[in-house]
Amino acid sequence: MAVWIHRIETAVPENRYSQAEIGVRMLEWTAGERDRRMVKALYRNSGIETRHSVIPDAGAGFFNPTGEGGFHQPGTAARNAIYSREATRLALGLGQKLLAASPGFAVGEVTHLVTASCTGFFNPGIDYFLCRELGLPANTQRFHLGFMGCYAAFPALNMAVQFCRANPDAVVLVMCLELCSLHLQVNANEDTILANSLFADGAAALLVSARTPRPGSTVYRVQDFDSALLPAGREAMAWSIGDFGFDIALSSYVPKIIGSGISDLIQPLLARNGMSRENISRWAVHPGGKSIIDRVAKGLDLAPEQVSSSRTVLREFGNMSSATILFVLKEMLAATGSPGAEKICAMAFGPGLTVEAALLQIEGGENDGKT
Repeated sequence: MAVWIHRIETAVPENRYSQAEIGVRMLEWTAGERDRRMVKALYRNSGIETRHSVIPDAGAGFFNPTGEGGFHQPGTAARNAIYSREATRLALGLGQKLLAASPGFAVGEVTHLVTASCTGFFNPGIDYFLCRELGLPANTQRFHLGFMGCYAAFPALNMAVQFCRANPDAVVLVMCLELCSLHLQVNANEDTILANSLFADGAAALLVSARTPRPGSTVYRVQDFDSALLPAGREAMAWSIGDFGFDIALSSYVPKIIGSGISDLIQPLLARNGMSRENISRWAVHPGGKSIIDRVAKGLDLAPEQVSSSRTVLREFGNMSSATILFVLKEMLAATGSPGAEKICAMAFGPGLTVEAALLQIEGGENDGKT
C-alpha cells in the first residue's frame, strides 16, 4: 500500500542569532587560551551562519558571573521548566500551521499523533496539549518517542507509515521538536565546546496518510526504511542527564566513523529495492555538522548539488537534532523543479552510533514550495 507525506511544516523560536555573534559570546565565557583557540576555529569553520534559540539576549541572562571568574549555570530543573513552557508554545503554533496548510484534511480526521523529542520531559506532554488545543478527536492515539537523538524522525515516520498500512483511513500527525540550546554549558570539556557550536532549536511536523494526494500537489511517497549500528562509535556519541542539563559525548571522530562506513550501510536498503546509488538523484543527509556532510558525500561519491539542501539547512538553522532532517526534506521539496518522480535517500545519525535511513520518492508537478 502506498503511503505519502502530504505536508511538511517547520517552526523555530523567534530569537535568531548569527554564528559570529554566538562565537563572540562564547569567547566571553571561555577562560583558557587553548579553549579560546578551539572556539574560534569551530565557529569560523562550522558552515553555520544563523541559529535559533528559546534563550533570549544571546544567553546574557542564562549564565550569571559569580565574581570569581566563573559563572552560575541553571540547573537541570530550571532548564526543563523552560522546555515545558516553550515546547508547548512552539508545538501548538506548528500544529496549527500544519493543519491550516493541509487542504483536504479536516482536524477531526486525524487518527494518530506521534511526537519525538530528546531535549526535555514533562507529562502530560506536547502530545496531550496538541490533542486538546488543536481540537483533535478525543480518541486520537498518541505515541511519544523520547531520548533517541538526531535520528528519531525516522522511527516516528516509520511508525506513522505502519499505522497507515494497517488502516487505510488513518491520518497521522508526526512532530519532532527539540530545544537543544537549553543544554548549553560552560566548561572546558572539548565535547561540550563542540556541541555548543552546533546545536539549535526547532520543530517540524508532517501529515501522513494512504490517501491519494490532491492533483497538482508535490509529495513524498514513502518506499522503505532501514536501520544499522556502528558499534565502533558507541562511545563517540552519547549523553546523560547531569546537574546542569544533559551532558553530551560528541567526539570529533564521529564524521570519520560515519563516512567510512556509510556506503556499506546504505547498500542493503538500495539492493532490497532493486536500486543502486546511481538511481538516487538527491541525498537528504542529516546536517549534524559540516564535516558529517563532507564525509558522507565523499563516502558515497556525491556531487555537491546532491547534498545542497543539507548544507542550506545547516547554514540557516544549525543542528536541531531530530527535527533537522525534516527541515532538509522540506527544503528539497521547495527546490524541486521538473515534474515527475525523483528518488531520494534520507539518513540521520545518533547515539550508538545509530544510522537510520529511508527511501522516498518525490511525486507531483512543478512545485512552488507548497505541497
